[in-house]
Amino acid sequence: MGKIIAVANQKGGVGKTTTAVNLTCALHREGKRTLLVDLDPQGNATSAMGVDKNRVKSGTYDVLIGESPSGATLSTKYGYLLPSNRALSGALIELVDVPEREYILKKALDGLKSGYDYIIIDCPPSLELLTLNGLVAADTVLVPVQCEYFALEGLSDLMNTVRIVKRRLNPELDIEGVVLTMFDGRTNLSMQVAAEVKKYFKDKVMRTVIPRNVRLSEAPSHGKPVMAYDGGSKGAAAYVALGRELLERNGKGDRS
Repeated sequence: MGKIIAVANQKGGVGKTTTAVNLTCALHREGKRTLLVDLDPQGNATSAMGVDKNRVKSGTYDVLIGESPSGATLSTKYGYLLPSNRALSGALIELVDVPEREYILKKALDGLKSGYDYIIIDCPPSLELLTLNGLVAADTVLVPVQCEYFALEGLSDLMNTVRIVKRRLNPELDIEGVVLTMFDGRTNLSMQVAAEVKKYFKDKVMRTVIPRNVRLSEAPSHGKPVMAYDGGSKGAAAYVALGRELLERNGKGDRS
């Protein structure tokens, strides 16, 4: 049975989609059958996996309104993908009066879990119905936190949402880990933010730290994860390490 991990942080620009895409690719390269679910109407994860979001005929939106996810799943060089585009924005309106609307994605993905080692959900940068669906469907949540001044702003809101979801909708939900992103070891600010995050989350903070790296910023515009764009970059090495650390934490460090 596969594990579903939601990558979530309602604050934009923290490296959430970058983490979801590159973690998917890293796990795929480790021999794990991995599916990336793009739950963001912006469709940035879809583009970063080399798929033209403007030509998506069936994706996350269609799954949320009742289509089988197996029919909407695409195979890419970097892992499997359930794509997204602007049509997903309409789901927020269409699902308003649907009973148990928070469970729609969970019900759809439950039928897929046995076919994958990992399912990674790229949640939108907000705490609304789509993110709620991601958290309800997930076994754990991975939280990217950028090493900048406003890093901890809003993090308490996310943790409160996770607690509410755990209490009312998904009792099994747990924190997979917290990933420090955009880290610059030359600045006191990055060091201070890292120290604060570790003080609060303790052993939930991943050992692997994602550095501020221009290749990470460039890769999506080429429709590639950073490992495929520049495998020798610091950003690529960091996400390879993050994938291996995640496997180690889940007791699956061996190649399958």
